[in-house]
Amino acid sequence: MGSGHRVAVFGASGHTGRFVVAELRERGFVPLLVGRDPAKLREPAASGPGLDVRTASVDDAASLDRALAGAAAVVNCAGPFATTAAPVIEAALRAGIPYVDVAAEIEANADTFTHFADRARAAGTVVVPAMAFYGGLGDLLVTAAMGDWTAADEAHIAYGLDSWHPTPGTRAAGEVSRQRRGGRRVRYTDGRLQYVGDAPPVLEWSFPDPMGTRPVVGEFTMADVVTVPSHLAIPEVRTYMTVEAARDVSAPDTPAPTAVDERGRSAQTFLVDAVVRSGGSERRAVARGRDIYAVTAPLVVEAVHRILTGRTRAVGVASAGRIFDAPDLLRALSAHVSFELRR
Repeated sequence: MGSGHRVAVFGASGHTGRFVVAELRERGFVPLLVGRDPAKLREPAASGPGLDVRTASVDDAASLDRALAGAAAVVNCAGPFATTAAPVIEAALRAGIPYVDVAAEIEANADTFTHFADRARAAGTVVVPAMAFYGGLGDLLVTAAMGDWTAADEAHIAYGLDSWHPTPGTRAAGEVSRQRRGGRRVRYTDGRLQYVGDAPPVLEWSFPDPMGTRPVVGEFTMADVVTVPSHLAIPEVRTYMTVEAARDVSAPDTPAPTAVDERGRSAQTFLVDAVVRSGGSERRAVARGRDIYAVTAPLVVEAVHRILTGRTRAVGVASAGRIFDAPDLLRALSAHVSFELRR
């Protein structure tokens, strides 16, 4: 299906990067393994014959140019994206190829929209930030739930994770975000990002069966507060996280994910419940699956496939819900994510 297109994966040796490399190969693409440390790339390179390894660093533009030579697209899996996104986007613009990343960092995604929208549009190329479990999947679900609505009063995205074992990359990105916010937390209300110092509330959320009603941390704000408002007229966007998962990710001693199957996936399960409300009406979209890091790979590779085959609705910087047919893309992921609309 990938027709042999070569796709550079920056951060190919990382936890999510390895899933992306495997998915690209399975879909018929030829991944180019890119990273700062060639020693760390040896193991993923050994996963298949003839995989090309290229060394590059974000503080060396020439090395990035060499790494992207001959690539049809680049996927950035290397966080913290506050550091990596801009240099890799710059390299993609110089190479004239699409850029997709898996950033969950709110401020890094906002920076991508702010700093590259005009340049990417003028170049006629595509930049898709947050094409991942956080930011991408939620945006697709909200967009699908909206249907023919042109605006809504509010959107709520509740993450029903049974656990959350963070990767080293997740911990590093979280630390960068905390430093940028000066210890404050962020929410999206009244049509803008706001930074506050109070503690988030703990609420009850009625997830679809079989999960049922669970305690959640309210205003556990994720990248959806950037992606959703970037193209949908919704002044209130709020995200929630099951209490047990929030505790896991915040605890310093929670171990990294452990593989339990031949694909390298962990036993973690998720249910994402997206609700949009307008006046007295409500619409809902639900996704279920396994392993938030592993499911990012089919999301991002499906995005690359659609970009390279011209199945897009925009140029420039655009979120998943803006650039793709959201219900169609979600249904295309049926081997990895079960999806349903409830209207």
